[in-house]
Formats: sequence, C-alpha cells, structure tokens
Amino acid sequence: MHRVPPLVALAATLALAACAPTLGPPPPNAPPRPAPGPPVSGSATFSAGEFAWSQRAGANIIAGRVTFRQGATRYTCAGAAVVLTPETAWSRRRMAALYGSAEQAALPTDEVRARTPSAPAGDAGPYVKRTTCDEADQFAFGGLADGAWYAITVVRPAGDPRGGSMALMRRVVVRGGKTVAVAL
Repeated sequence: MHRVPPLVALAATLALAACAPTLGPPPPNAPPRPAPGPPVSGSATFSAGEFAWSQRAGANIIAGRVTFRQGATRYTCAGAAVVLTPETAWSRRRMAALYGSAEQAALPTDEVRARTPSAPAGDAGPYVKRTTCDEADQFAFGGLADGAWYAITVVRPAGDPRGGSMALMRRVVVRGGKTVAVAL
C-alpha cells in the first residue's frame, strides 16, 4: 500500500473543496433574498430564563426623544408611559406579530391591539422597565445591561388629545457603558 504524504492529501482536499458548487446569484427576475437579521438564541416560546441577562446591572443609557410626525401633524408623548422590553427570541417574535417588524414601527394603537391575539403568549412584565415621557417629549433609561431592547410608547397629536393615537416601537442595542440617543 502506498502512503500519501499529509501535505499532498491536504492540497487534494482543498482542490476538491474549491470545485464544490455554490448558490451563486439569484436567477433573473427572482425576488431578492431577505437580509439576515441579528441572531437571537433560544426558543420563541416564553421562558423567564431568557430574560435573566436584562436583570444584571449595567452602565448603558438610552436617551430617547419622540420626533414622530405625520405630514404637518406633530405627535407628543408628554405624560405617557414608555416601556423598555428586553429582546429575546420570544419578544422578537412578539414585536413582529404586534408591529409587523422586529426593528421599528409606527402604527395606530387600535391596529396593534387588534393583533394581540396572534402574538405569542407570555408575561414579560417583571422584566420590562418603565418611565414617563416628559413635557419636552424626552425619556431615559439608565443602568442597562449590554444587549438589545425594545423602546415602546404611545403618542397623540400635539394639541389634540382626542386625535388618533399611534404606537411607536424601536429596537435599540446598547453596549460598553455608552449612552445611545434614540428618536421615536
């Protein structure tokens, strides 16, 4: 039996691997491939353990401001609650069900409420942070652990408290003890 030197065997393996087919570009007129989203580990069913990271003390700050407009109408969050939900596989799927996106959205609150039955069940309440939007449409969360969070609030047309309310949501990533400015 003839023995093949290890270097020759490695070179042959690499040469064969170079001949392996690749997917290549999509065919003409094919729909574009979706961009990959950020990886989220864990299950899409609610699991309190997946929220544990959000309970650790951190040095990050989210400094937010509502700047939302529809045409000439300016919206305000003054006096409204602002919630910050930690991102997990479950909360990411829930945001997608409620808002049609796991990144950011601005939808009528009635539409979001109507989607609630189709959202994954579970209670993230104990892990959600809360604050109130001030008169200047600003809010802040401090002491946050590194990770991704969902900032959510309800806004109304400025000067018209009876006008149709909108639910605003945005995914925010914080790392390294930094302050992240966020516009909703």
